Amino acid sequence: MQCRPGCGACCIAPSITSPIPGMPQGKPAGVRCIQLDEANRCRIFGRPERPAFCAGLRPSADMCGSSRAQAIAWLTTLEQATAPT
Repeated sequence: MQCRPGCGACCIAPSITSPIPGMPQGKPAGVRCIQLDEANRCRIFGRPERPAFCAGLRPSADMCGSSRAQAIAWLTTLEQATAPT
């Protein structure tokens, strides 16, 4: 499966705890990654600076759903289910 053009849900919904260029402390859930461009594409895709977490995400029918809104909702639910309590 390919990423949905203009989506960027996986760069917004989940938290990323490892450093990202421009975000040395990572990013909290629900915050837009600084490396997400105006067209919702990753500026560091395929580069060594890209966090392993990001490289490990693979688009799937479950995760992406049929719209950006569904993808954000699914990733947000996953984030909440795996967040420490």
